[in-house]
Amino acid sequence: MILLHYTGMPTADGALDWLCRGESQVSSHYFVHENGEVIQLVPEARRAWHAGKSSWHGESDINSLSIGIEIANAGHPGGLPDYPKEQIAAVIELCRDCVKRWSIAPERVLGHSDVAPIRKVDPGEKFPWAELHRAGVGHWVEPATITGGRFFQRGDAGQPVEALQSMLSLYGYGTEITGKFSEKTAGDVEAFQRHFRPERVDGIADFSTIDTLHRLLSALPRYS
Repeated sequence: MILLHYTGMPTADGALDWLCRGESQVSSHYFVHENGEVIQLVPEARRAWHAGKSSWHGESDINSLSIGIEIANAGHPGGLPDYPKEQIAAVIELCRDCVKRWSIAPERVLGHSDVAPIRKVDPGEKFPWAELHRAGVGHWVEPATITGGRFFQRGDAGQPVEALQSMLSLYGYGTEITGKFSEKTAGDVEAFQRHFRPERVDGIADFSTIDTLHRLLSALPRYS
């Protein structure tokens, strides 16, 4: 898979310096500057330390099966600035190249927050996943409009909650199927929203969230 991150540090140079220090115990295969310059830090065939404690479709050693791309952006600590067009164009080109060479499925181009909900929130709700998809990178459907109606949140329980947990698990999230809307379930819903329904990230499974998730699942080759 490809895992996209933001650096979450004030400057690109500071982030790059930190990634190159052994004491940081963090590394990535690629680093993308704001101006679109791409630097390779680790050979793709080598394991980089970018995912940390994470999981996807039952796999827990994400570092061993992913290409990590760090994107220079101050992230939430810096007010979540927009990603420059030149930078996103470079990310798209890099991802296209990696996808082609490693035969990576669209639904396995993910954000750090997808594989480590609650613990990580990058590359953030401002990352233009729809733009990547239009360029042939990643999995996406247009999010359903946010409306009223029934919703599920922390403390709820029952079969509908179990069905929601099952859908999240089927897509790849490490959601436990308990029938109880726990803090963990809310964190997984937030991670899903941050990637696929970024207009509102609140951990509440409203109609828009559930419908978007259902259509994403229906669009996967294994379920269509």
